[in-house]
Amino acid sequence: MAGFTENALVRKLQELNSSQQSIQTLSLWLIHHRKHHAAVVKTWFKELLKAKDSKQLTFMYLANDVIQNSKKKGPEYGKEFGEVLVPTFQHMAKTGINAKTKQSLHRILSIWQERGVYDADKIQEFKEAMDPNDAIPNQGTKRKTSEVKEEVKETEKKPKLENKENRERRRSETKVEIDGHIETHVTLSPKTPPGDPPEPEELIKALLELESSASSDEAVRERIASLPPEVSEVQLLSKLADKEAALSLSTVVNSAVELLAEYNLRLTEELEKRRRVAGMLRDFAQAQRDLAKQAEARLEEYNIKLQKIYAVKAEVKSHIDNLPDVSRLPDVTGGLAPLPSAGDLFSI
Repeated sequence: MAGFTENALVRKLQELNSSQQSIQTLSLWLIHHRKHHAAVVKTWFKELLKAKDSKQLTFMYLANDVIQNSKKKGPEYGKEFGEVLVPTFQHMAKTGINAKTKQSLHRILSIWQERGVYDADKIQEFKEAMDPNDAIPNQGTKRKTSEVKEEVKETEKKPKLENKENRERRRSETKVEIDGHIETHVTLSPKTPPGDPPEPEELIKALLELESSASSDEAVRERIASLPPEVSEVQLLSKLADKEAALSLSTVVNSAVELLAEYNLRLTEELEKRRRVAGMLRDFAQAQRDLAKQAEARLEEYNIKLQKIYAVKAEVKSHIDNLPDVSRLPDVTGGLAPLPSAGDLFSI
């Protein structure tokens, strides 16, 4: 992995996108070079001020990832980012963040509060910077009993939430090699926000998973189709001759119930997957349309530049053609004589 320079960091920040892979890769690089934490945060803040509204949230996801994943190695990043987050939120509020971005920022603040990244007073300060309406007017007001009870309930739930968080942490661990050393990165950042385009590899994987979905399981469908009509037709029960036949049918019915219940569960899961893939395809297609528009605008811009260069080229050629041939000078008789050589000029 390349060594740290501020120019390299600026380039990496400019190339940063909202995908989890992009954020995680840069986060690991910054954590690895944590001894430069002051320069990193200073550059991060400077570049965020220049970034477009849509990319400012990506910068916040990066900061979130760095702050949380660097905690086990030291508090440097948490403290350094804490110094610039208030003006950061103020700047984002001033530039006019939309409701969706504000919701994502509040989600990050909630995660910080839940995991003790910053204390409650600091979190409140961040909220007020982002939205002055979040200020608490009456700090000394006696708290309602219902609020205290609600906090007690949340405290009682906390061990369960922590256990779930630990399970999620284990599932999200990634081993990455940095300068010959294997480091573990835990993806604690919120997932890529809904509406952001998926990475091509992520979309391909989701599409491939649908190939083995329940609706394409011909073996199970054939088993369901081969079930005797008695399992679904109540009127056919009158044809049962004795108890042995009834018990035999009961066994078949129980097997049919298990088979159909399991298959329906698989179909429900498939439906959710297909809806998710449909959303991914929609977001991906929209992103490609946006990129196509950008490419079209860029092509038009550079075509205009190319035409200007062609015009300059033609003008230069015209000037060259109209310039006199200085390789010959007129002699006294009006004819052309070759220019004297250096030897002629200095001969005695």
